[in-house]
Amino acid sequence: MKSVSYIEDPAAWRSGFSFSVPIKIRFSETDMLGHVNNVSPFIYFEEGRIEFLKSIGFWQEFEQENGLIPVAADIQCDYHKQMFFGDAVRLYVKVAYIGTTSLDIHYMIVKDQEEITVTGRGRLVCVDTKTGKPQALSTAAKAKLHESHQVAALKR
Repeated sequence: MKSVSYIEDPAAWRSGFSFSVPIKIRFSETDMLGHVNNVSPFIYFEEGRIEFLKSIGFWQEFEQENGLIPVAADIQCDYHKQMFFGDAVRLYVKVAYIGTTSLDIHYMIVKDQEEITVTGRGRLVCVDTKTGKPQALSTAAKAKLHESHQVAALKR
């Protein structure tokens, strides 16, 4: 795997993932040669991020009527190997950093259980829908995020 700015030690980084979802590459996500379009991993990241946040109980923060939404402040994707129509891959998701109003999430797509095809990261900010300004994460939300982060750290 090529060098990526947010990955210091590739082996340790990879071992820190504990959550994953299967992704089946659909025809509509490819070009005329069956190669995955460059935007498709961002769709996979969104799907995996939502499933991950639901799995740790964090998504409920936004389902309640408290006027908060998660906003993607930035997102980065690095392509390492090609993916094609019909490939069955796994998307791994983990929390890499927890701030006052935001969290950094890392992504890894693996083909055939070994080959890393895509890596990525993105910052989610908790935003108040009334003011449009960042809102501090609740103590309960932070606890859920820290717990998932600690589980991943213990895996290393």
